[in-house]
Amino acid sequence: MNDFDKEKAYEEAKKRLSEERAFYTHLVAYVVMNLVIAFFKIKVGQYVDSAEYNNWLFWNIIATPLFWGIGLLGHGLWTFNRRKIEKKWFSKSVYGEEWEKRKIEEIMKKDDF
Repeated sequence: MNDFDKEKAYEEAKKRLSEERAFYTHLVAYVVMNLVIAFFKIKVGQYVDSAEYNNWLFWNIIATPLFWGIGLLGHGLWTFNRRKIEKKWFSKSVYGEEWEKRKIEEIMKKDDF
C-alpha cells in the first residue's frame, strides 16, 4: 500500500468516525429530548383536567418518539450500512460504478493516457 492509498484510507476512516459520532449524538439527543418532552407534558397534564388535553397528550407522547425514531432508524441504517445501501441502490443509477468506469476509459482514450 503506497502513501496515497494510506492517506485515502485514513481520510475514509476519519469520515466514517465523524458519521458514527453524529449518529450517537443524534441518539443521545433523541433519548434526552423525549424524556424531557414526556416529563413536561405529563407535569402540565396534572394541572389541566380536560378530556381534550388528555387525548392530545396521549397521541403527542406517542407521535413524537415514533416519528423521530423512524428518522433515527434511517440515520442508523445509513450510517452503519451505507456501503451496502449505496451499492444496492446507487450502483445501477445513471452515475453508478459502470458509468464511472466508462467515463474514465473515455477520458483516458481522449487524452491519450
